[in-house]
Amino acid sequence: MRNLKITLLLIFLVFSVSAQNKTDSIPKTTIKTSLKKGFFSDKDLSVIDSLVIETQYKSPLTDNINYVIKGLEAKEQPSVKIPTNLLKERLKHLDNTSPFFIEYNPILENVINSYLKYRKKYYPSLMAKAEYYFPMFEKYLDQFDVPLEMKYLAIVESALDPRARSRVGARGLWQFMYLTGKQYKLNVSSYVDERQDPIKATIAACKYLSDLYDIFGDWDLALAAYNSGPGNVSKAIKRSGGYQNYWNIRQYLPTETAGYVPAFYATLYIFKYAKEHGLAPENPPIYHFATDTIQVKKTVSFDQITEITGIETEMLQFLNPEYKLDIIPFVKGKNYAVTVPRNATVKFLAKEKELYSLVEEDNAKREKPLPKYLELNQRIRYKVRSGDYLGRIAKKFGVRVSQIKKWNRLRSTNLKIGQRLTIFPKRL
Repeated sequence: MRNLKITLLLIFLVFSVSAQNKTDSIPKTTIKTSLKKGFFSDKDLSVIDSLVIETQYKSPLTDNINYVIKGLEAKEQPSVKIPTNLLKERLKHLDNTSPFFIEYNPILENVINSYLKYRKKYYPSLMAKAEYYFPMFEKYLDQFDVPLEMKYLAIVESALDPRARSRVGARGLWQFMYLTGKQYKLNVSSYVDERQDPIKATIAACKYLSDLYDIFGDWDLALAAYNSGPGNVSKAIKRSGGYQNYWNIRQYLPTETAGYVPAFYATLYIFKYAKEHGLAPENPPIYHFATDTIQVKKTVSFDQITEITGIETEMLQFLNPEYKLDIIPFVKGKNYAVTVPRNATVKFLAKEKELYSLVEEDNAKREKPLPKYLELNQRIRYKVRSGDYLGRIAKKFGVRVSQIKKWNRLRSTNLKIGQRLTIFPKRL
């Protein structure tokens, strides 16, 4: 029974939208002990992995973001290197001040040196984005008892681009696949993709990371599972003979994950020792605390907001990346809002009536279908069902019995089951 519970926990992680009920009856020590004993059979792991493949996160790093440098750990040695003894000392300090097992090894050393050589020019702009996003991340990481260092995971996942999209369809700062996003209540519509909503996606990522920690009881393994799925990490633990240190199971993990965790450690190191390496952030476009949100009362575009309020469209795009078409829809019960710079809030509210007047004016200018085409487009073919009579059908479509008889050249009100009627429903 215990074995069944643990298997169901991993499977449930893929499909459940609730993080609260997954581990109430399964202590972390039980999970870790079972993993160490090699509990999972190859059949169990195959089932878990098949579920993960369908719904799990897919990292975009080797697709279009290219944050992970493939092959450098084995093929190239940067000419300019951090003295090994100094690096060991710094990594030891990071290990002592974080819940991760950050230990020196030649692989990590080479990744750090490679990033400083090949990626150094990109860090000032990346650090400027971090000035905006990191305080937001830290708020929710702290709320869900996830290590604050996990904020660097969003750099590895998306280079802090909330509209980042991988080749396989993962989106947002935390790179959620569609189905996994749905499981963590990130909804997608034609106008809105909540995987690109910085706050909602961060909350979902915190829940997911918490779920992974509940399974493995180790943040390094949770990090690896975020990329490759809990099934692959469990399989690697089993094949290693029960080891549960990331570096001891690394050779049994998928190739992408083997480079993924060192990329996270390297990023953590570079941000912590940015000053020592001559790195400083560019001026951030805005700080998160200097923004405000306003609920919209009509469907409105970024261009219309810019025209009335003067807020630059680029700033609206930066602050509202969840709106796929640069349009904020008005949908009853959804409470969609626009995020604006705080110093523009008063002006926005003062010009709100003018903004919505522009919306109405623009809508009035849209070409309308001519009546004759509208009528044709509204024609339907209705199939008579058992219990139907002309009065009921007329009421259903808001028309008169005499109209139905005229449209269909009926001499009487008698109908046959399966008979087809042409109807022009009343325009609403």
